[in-house]
Amino acid sequence: MEAIVMYPSPGIGHLISMVELGKLILSRHPSFSIIILNSTVPFNTGSTGPYICHVTATLPSITFYDLPAIPLTLDPDSYPSIAAATFDILRLSVPNARLALESISLSTSIVSFIIDLFCMPALTIGSELSIPTFCFFSSGASCLACYLYLPTVHRNTTRSFKDLNMLLHFPGVPPLPSSGMPPIILERSFVTYQPFINFLIQMPKSAGIIVNTFESLEPRALKAISDGLCVSDNPTPPVFCLGPLIASDDRQRSGDREECLKWLDLHPSRSVVFLCFGSLGLFSKEQLEDIAIGLERSGKRFLWVVRSPPPVDKNELFFVPPDPDLDLLLPAGFLDRTRDRGFVVKSWAPQVAVLNHDSIGGFVTHCGWNSVLEAVCAGVPMVAWPLYAEQRLNKVFLVEEMELALPMNESEGGFVTADEVAKRVTELMDLEEGKRVASQAKQAREGARAAMSSNGSSLAALAELVESWKLN
Repeated sequence: MEAIVMYPSPGIGHLISMVELGKLILSRHPSFSIIILNSTVPFNTGSTGPYICHVTATLPSITFYDLPAIPLTLDPDSYPSIAAATFDILRLSVPNARLALESISLSTSIVSFIIDLFCMPALTIGSELSIPTFCFFSSGASCLACYLYLPTVHRNTTRSFKDLNMLLHFPGVPPLPSSGMPPIILERSFVTYQPFINFLIQMPKSAGIIVNTFESLEPRALKAISDGLCVSDNPTPPVFCLGPLIASDDRQRSGDREECLKWLDLHPSRSVVFLCFGSLGLFSKEQLEDIAIGLERSGKRFLWVVRSPPPVDKNELFFVPPDPDLDLLLPAGFLDRTRDRGFVVKSWAPQVAVLNHDSIGGFVTHCGWNSVLEAVCAGVPMVAWPLYAEQRLNKVFLVEEMELALPMNESEGGFVTADEVAKRVTELMDLEEGKRVASQAKQAREGARAAMSSNGSSLAALAELVESWKLN
């Protein structure tokens, strides 16, 4: 049997989208097997353990190969962020990934090695073992256009992005504020800056780039990439748009978290706004209070996923936060006053099922790309409230390019006031601005369905990708 080996970055979002890529490949080419190299890390990456168990139990053609753990002493002085620790683990894991590929190839013919952007240190393994190696880019094509061009920006200035205080112009996307670059590269002195730039320099040297998007969603960015405008010193490799790759809502759910779906059944069509901010999206107590006040002032029905605030002890940033104490975190009496029109869920909700529920009329999101695509596939308009990673870039793309979201505007220091929350929720659910993005969301949903249809662009790109493997 021929195998495709995949190497995702640690983190539930990266893992899910790569598993979905494997499922898509198997749905059209069941003769392949999928082997996923799994990095064991000593910090919180979301609920990867239960998810891997679920995939193993339900999808026998997808197996996981656990790489040996890399011992790290996690302290904020050595690793100021999870990204810094992740980069070190993936760099140190290259010999183990090579051994894994050599071991797998003893019994199986490996037709392709697909690596996450953050696993780019493993790119050389494929060439050394004569295995075609592709980069899997789990965000969208607009972000990809920006990232491919970032090494050019890096070469043209010696200043840090945080100090530029200007709009940056990238091929195929709207102008981007320099302060909106991913946090890991805002300052050139950050330990994550140079490794990340190196990943981006190496990415065009792969055999191709697989992107979790579809052609009609981001045509301008894709044209800029295919025209060679984003990579200045190398040929641009083939780009394969195989999205939208989103998880079906078949993961096990339990307890009162299922109650939110029953609660949604009680409310009219398109009447509820859903607020959820990803597995790593945490707010201070003060910010949670203003969100609550804003929701109450808006008078709209809402379903809100609340997580505990960031820990005071920086060492605890690496570990799973406890479930929130809603009585301590939210304004006194808020839950009682909004009981008839609001539902607050602790820590987690079945997001795909929620977004596809008829009662949902809008989504306040952190702009993580998986969440964006889930909203697109459900035809739900958004309010963009980015928090980390590339999400500030995604906000610009969603608001200015795709017109699928309204912006949540921050005050000084990144705080969002109760008045802003109330204003944006009201606009999204009631006013012309919301109707405009809702109309765009419906069109995007149809585009997503068309891309994955039998004659669609994403399935055509998959066929082209698989054909390239056969030629090697």
